Amino acid sequence: METKALGHETILILDFGSQYTQLIARRVRESGVFCEIHPYNYNWKDNRPPLLKGIILSGSPFSVNDPKAPHISREIYSSGVPVLGICYGLQLTTHLLGGKVEASSKKEYGRAELFVKEDSPLFKNIPEESTVWMSHGDKVLQLPDDFKAIATTGNSPFAAIQHREKAIFGLQFHPEVAHSAFGRKMVENFLFEVCGCRGDWSPESFIEESIRQIRETVGDARVLLGLSGGVDSSVAAVLIHRAIGDQLHCMFIDTGLLRLNEAAQVEKMFRDAYKIKLTTVDSSEQFYKALAGVSDPEKKRKIIGHEFINVFEKESRRLGDFTFLGQGTLYPDVIESVSFKGPSATIKSHHNVGGLPEKMGFKLLEPLRELFKDEVRAVGRALGLPQNLIGRHPFPGPGLAVRILGEITKERIHLLQLADDIYMQELHNFGLYDHIWQAFAVFLPVNTVGVMGDERTYESVVGLRAVTSTDGMTADWFPMPYEALGRISNRIINEVQGINRVVYDVSSKPPATIEWE
Repeated sequence: METKALGHETILILDFGSQYTQLIARRVRESGVFCEIHPYNYNWKDNRPPLLKGIILSGSPFSVNDPKAPHISREIYSSGVPVLGICYGLQLTTHLLGGKVEASSKKEYGRAELFVKEDSPLFKNIPEESTVWMSHGDKVLQLPDDFKAIATTGNSPFAAIQHREKAIFGLQFHPEVAHSAFGRKMVENFLFEVCGCRGDWSPESFIEESIRQIRETVGDARVLLGLSGGVDSSVAAVLIHRAIGDQLHCMFIDTGLLRLNEAAQVEKMFRDAYKIKLTTVDSSEQFYKALAGVSDPEKKRKIIGHEFINVFEKESRRLGDFTFLGQGTLYPDVIESVSFKGPSATIKSHHNVGGLPEKMGFKLLEPLRELFKDEVRAVGRALGLPQNLIGRHPFPGPGLAVRILGEITKERIHLLQLADDIYMQELHNFGLYDHIWQAFAVFLPVNTVGVMGDERTYESVVGLRAVTSTDGMTADWFPMPYEALGRISNRIINEVQGINRVVYDVSSKPPATIEWE
């Protein structure tokens, strides 16, 4: 289901390939304004939102003078809609409207001091001097006619520009990143002072509109949703159930690769607390058999995906006819699939249950596809879901299979389940869980020598991982207090027979990844 925020004012963000495009969207959404990201060549005129309030042009790794550089039509500047160009967006605006942009002999990366030179709605309630974040190799040498410089840096006489009559602006720096001290305020100024937005985008308004759209889309048809027990599918299930009640049927497949007692917890919450129709399928033996002897992480993923489809297809046919497949697809998944390279790409297969919609003739129902992760959590809270679910750390689709390095065995799964459960208990006990974006234990395929009592042991190693992040794209290792680490390690070694050593991962992303496989 492609939901459109028909009742909301909208900002369009045209993506030219910047690594910060999602950050721009997050800053706009955090200000209470709905926005959509589209590739630079998106036909926005024919698909113009009813309440289009402004357009933001993102940065880009390209130079505007590169023959392959992504360009847009000059018509955008005469549309009457306010435009804000960021970094490449400023340079492209300059280039298209008759100014001059060339490669700079002195590239500008990192922090710079911004000096405001002219009054502008972009700089309302912002100091005349502040720190901003630069990241560009090209430099504006000459502005187009009717433009003026409104701010400078030591290396950029045109660090911010503005049309003298029209609502067209450009910033050479990146206001969306945290390093720009008043960048968030500049984005807000564009939204409210320039575009005249009201800021009516909220979890409550999203829920109200989604319920209406789900009812309108589904009618009296039935919806099947694969419930994982994670935040996304749980919020999607409760939202769809609120809209259509018993027309929704959820299926929970126990792969045997879940956390300790997870299947029982999911059943208790959704069947008992929310009265949602739920079928639980225990397929653990099928998955164990298929994974026997497999160590390669990509092979594990493919096997799990294949088996999941087989189980899902078989059980869904047994449950009857369904028109729609409900999913917890989020906006980053959608953005990733339609990058600046073009709008024709399709959502990656693992985001639509491995091709099930096409294979079984389902129509997709994706009520969360407009939302970022933090917005999903906010919607979940507004729906009344418990905090222990809303604040739950991300969990990989293949489950513990990619947190066990090497071959998957029942014994290794059980050891990791017990160790991970102790880890989570103690993070809660120390009040640390909600300060961490993701934490988990990893089973390492090595044995080490230990001493327990008077006996020599030769047992397994568990690694502990904990990171802070906003979206998982980058992450810093969490400075775990020694007291907590000592308590966690002591409990795991004493209570989980078969583990005699615990280590802590202090790698950030990049260069490491968050998960180990």
